[in-house]
Amino acid sequence: MNFQLYKKQYIENLRLAAPVMLSQVGVASVQLFDNAMVGRLGALPLAAVSFGGSVFFMVFIFVTGIALALTPLVGEQYAQGKYDESAKFFQNSFVLFTLISILAFAVQQALIPLMYHLGQPIEVVEMSIPYYRYLVWSIIPYMIFCCFKQFLEGIGNTTINMVIIITANLINILFNWLLIYGNWGFPRMEAAGAGLATLISRICMPVFAILFFILVPKFKSYLKHFKWQYFSLKYSRLLLVVGAPIASQMLMEGAAFALTSIMMGWIGTTEIAANQIALTISNFAFMIVLGLSSATTIRVSHEYGRGNLKGLKMAANASYHLGLLWNTFTAIIFITLREPIARIFTNDPEVIRIASHLMIFVAAYQFSDGLQSITVGILRGIQDVKKIMLIAFLSYIVINLPVGYLCAFVLGLGPGGLWIGFIFGLSVAAVLLITRFRKQYKRLELEKEIR
Repeated sequence: MNFQLYKKQYIENLRLAAPVMLSQVGVASVQLFDNAMVGRLGALPLAAVSFGGSVFFMVFIFVTGIALALTPLVGEQYAQGKYDESAKFFQNSFVLFTLISILAFAVQQALIPLMYHLGQPIEVVEMSIPYYRYLVWSIIPYMIFCCFKQFLEGIGNTTINMVIIITANLINILFNWLLIYGNWGFPRMEAAGAGLATLISRICMPVFAILFFILVPKFKSYLKHFKWQYFSLKYSRLLLVVGAPIASQMLMEGAAFALTSIMMGWIGTTEIAANQIALTISNFAFMIVLGLSSATTIRVSHEYGRGNLKGLKMAANASYHLGLLWNTFTAIIFITLREPIARIFTNDPEVIRIASHLMIFVAAYQFSDGLQSITVGILRGIQDVKKIMLIAFLSYIVINLPVGYLCAFVLGLGPGGLWIGFIFGLSVAAVLLITRFRKQYKRLELEKEIR
């Protein structure tokens, strides 16, 4: 590999990725601080937050996946100088995403009675529901914020999102401290307080975004493109055509993690708490790769819009290099510091022991997880999303969950067995997605030669 050849690509990818990475880490830090602060109350509250978050996550990941369609669609139009078209997608996303969030809210409310029938300890379910209810309310303001977030990423501006998300997370941490423990005269709400703090912070996010667009002339100009006649089912349909497969892929990947957490509850409360620690740390590290994946989507969508296949491939390869470097670093950290990491969340020796064991499995799938995530970002950039959904179904539903169940319960490997399923599922996804990208790149080359 020629470093000088890729140096410019690394710099450009990191220029876009750094704010997105910080934004994604900010999103993950909400869960991290929720778990770290609730974990100090004991294994039961931590298990409750884990269970409530897992049920919420399955619907949440699907609707936010639909919002991701806005980035490549806006990016392609923006790269071609079609700013009116970019504004049309932006404008129509407000109506579509708000309607979707209301529907998701109704679905998640309807899931509450089902939570008693998922094989979890009854005390975990009872404590999780107040926390879960606050999270359900938060989906509406968060989806409105996604309109701004994905549009800004589409036009290559990732800094504003970073500022908004980090500010909102600081608000979340403050209200966690006030509401979980009852500081400064606030009611002591424990696990439910973490949910209310998340809701407050997510309400702030669209408010901050709207203020940015109104008060800063550079961004206010985008709103001047808004016109009543631009509301059209055509743009909503295109957002759904691209967004639904992305959402389905994310749902199946998210479902694998959420359902594994539920299966962990079939083993015991301590195992739920330990698994939540491993998931939180894994998710926190993954946000760097996810930020890199988002930046890759932006770069690829712009090169795709310009018809620059060489630039597209170099941008993609640069992201692979950066991702593998980060995955190597995190794998080493997860193995060497697994016990100190677990101690951040709890003082319970049994939870620490199990969580430390699970961290080894987290380290084992870092490379395949990074490769599949970056490749998904590339395929989104060229709007090739339908096959992603099928690959996700095979990898996460057909392979991941059954292998995890087999290892954990049939072969008797316990909590670690469930995580072996992740290693198999993510590895299959990485191989199939990379194969798909290579096939599509050859197709684009052929089409360019014909033209």
